[in-house]
Parts: sequence; structure tokens; C-alpha cells
Amino acid sequence: MYIYQQPGWPHFQWDHDKLMNLLAAVRHKQGKLIGQLSSLGFSLQAEAMLQTLTLDVLKSSEIEGEILNAEQVRSSIARRLGVETFGLVPVDRDVEGVVEMMLDATQNADKALTKDRLFNWHAALFPTGRSGLYKIIVADWRTADSGPMQVVSGAMGKERVHFQAPDATTLDAEMEVFVNWFNTQTPIDPVIKAAIAHLWFVTIHPFADGNGRIGRTIADLQLTRADGSSQRFYSMSAQIRKERNTYYELLEKTQKGDLNITNWLDWFLSCLDRALSATEDILAGVLKKAQYWEWFSTKTINERQRLILNKLLDGFDGKLTSSKWAKIAKCSQDTALRDIQNLVEQGILVKEESGGRSTNYALEAIP
Repeated sequence: MYIYQQPGWPHFQWDHDKLMNLLAAVRHKQGKLIGQLSSLGFSLQAEAMLQTLTLDVLKSSEIEGEILNAEQVRSSIARRLGVETFGLVPVDRDVEGVVEMMLDATQNADKALTKDRLFNWHAALFPTGRSGLYKIIVADWRTADSGPMQVVSGAMGKERVHFQAPDATTLDAEMEVFVNWFNTQTPIDPVIKAAIAHLWFVTIHPFADGNGRIGRTIADLQLTRADGSSQRFYSMSAQIRKERNTYYELLEKTQKGDLNITNWLDWFLSCLDRALSATEDILAGVLKKAQYWEWFSTKTINERQRLILNKLLDGFDGKLTSSKWAKIAKCSQDTALRDIQNLVEQGILVKEESGGRSTNYALEAIP
């Protein structure tokens, strides 16, 4: 018997006393974080938000095994938020769709969650009407034509069914109850509501694909409401990605259990607590980047150099060489070498010791 087959579904229960201290700690961290960030200048806030949302989009897709191009995600978010940054690249339609969904949820969190809004998100996730090689129903609930909606693992013939979603014929009624509850003011703490909404939505599993990403987006929408601010400075999806195995195991256990979801709520709050702590690393990176650019302002830097320096500060993939410089900056090898040598002479870059044939370069520490 699955949780949605229990008498009383969807009237969830939990042990408030068990969660009280953890919830208070999470709410305190949220308030402290928002207070810290409000003291930063607008440009630093924008940079922190850009990094957080980029991480959120990348990791939510990665949980489902889909790897998006990080530069495209960052470029799409920067353009939509009007954040001035360097090295923007053309963006594929599937990346634009994921970004559209996330920004609609977090920047328009005060708007009601509706059937049409969910359909728009789903259409944005699957702009070609396909999930991989397979054509799927887009912008509508799944139907019974393809059989039961099951979460399965294992080789063919040895499959293990982890979960079977409610019958497709019940989806209109199930989703109407869910959406009405989500849009109604309740005495439930907003963070607890985010945890319940995520579990409830992925249990209904109303779409042919994309339920996990949309479920996490719904949680982000509700967490935005809980923060009372559209500025996002922590990523729940990034933390869930780190704890993906536990996430799936606990979902399965809860969906096969009764209506007491205390253990799920306890894990969600603990995961959120760890996500808030991880934000300190993001903020440290943003502040470090600002300090570097303040130092760079005393130097002579051209646009190509500005582009590569920004990439180094954002976390360059691998080692910086003259050939990589030429490829990224779209210039000749000779021009790349002159750019690099100029930065070495200004004390911005330093040669790294390496045993290979290529010379590697890294940022010098701020004096």
C-alpha cells in the first residue's frame, strides 16, 4: 500500500515537538543570511544571486542525470536578471526552458500556482515534445495509454518497482486538491509547507516526465515565500544532489509508509540547514571576486583579459594554457601569449610548475 492509498490521504501528520528545535535553527539561519546579504552592495548581491541560481538549475537537472552547460545556464540567468557580467554565450532552447521555469518560480513567488502555470513549466522543460528519444505528452497530465507510472530500477527482466503513482484517471482531482492547498494560507510554517509540497507533488507524479525538477521548483517557490524575498542566496537542489541517495531512499520509504511524515520533514529541514551553511562558501567566493576586481582596477586590462580573468574567478575547468586562452578569447596563439605575458608582468598571473609540455598559469594571490 502506498501513502496515497491510506485512509485520510492527503491529511499528513507529523511530530511537531520533534521538529521544533530544528525548524527554529533553520529559520534563524535564514534570517541571519538575509541580514548579512542585505548589507552587501547591489553588485555583490546580484553576483551571489547569479551564482546561486546557476547552481540550483544545474544541480536540479543533475539529480535526474541530465548535465546542462554551466556557461549557458549562467548566461541565460544573467540576461534575464539584467546582471552585467562577462563572457555571455549563446544558449540552447532546452537550457532557456529550465531557467525560465526556475526564474518564474522564484521571481514571481507571490503569484498563485495554477494548472496552466504548471503546464507552462512542463512545456519549457520539454520544448521539443520529447524526453530523450521518446515523444511524451507535454503541458498536460500523463494518461493511462502508456500504462502505470512506475519508478523502476534494475536490468530488463529483473526490474524493481520502487513506486507506482496514482492512476492517471485521478490526476485532475488529485492536482486540484494539491493546488488549492498550496495557494491557501495555512497555520503550517512556510518551510514545513515547502517540504510537504515537494513530497505531495512527486507522489502524485502528474507528468510523463520532469516531476522531480518541477517538484523541487515548487519547493523553491515556497521557500522564496518563506524568506519573504525573491533574492536567492542558497540552493536546496545543490544540497539534495550531494545527498541524492538518501533523498531517493527516504522518498521511497515515505511513499510506502503511512501518513506520518515526520522522518521526511526531519530530513528536509536538516538538508535545508546544510544548504544554508554551504552558502557561506558562495559568499566567500563572491567577496573574493570583488576584492580581485578592486585590485584589477589599478591595472591595465583589455577585454580579452577581462573575459579570462572572470572565468578564472568563477572556477576555471582545468589548467589555463595559452591554447585554451586563444580558444576561449577567439584570438590567435600569438595574441594569447602577449595577453598572458602582459598579465604576468603586471603580477596578476603566475607561471605554475608542471611536468607537461604546456606552461600553465594561475591567478596570483591578492597582495
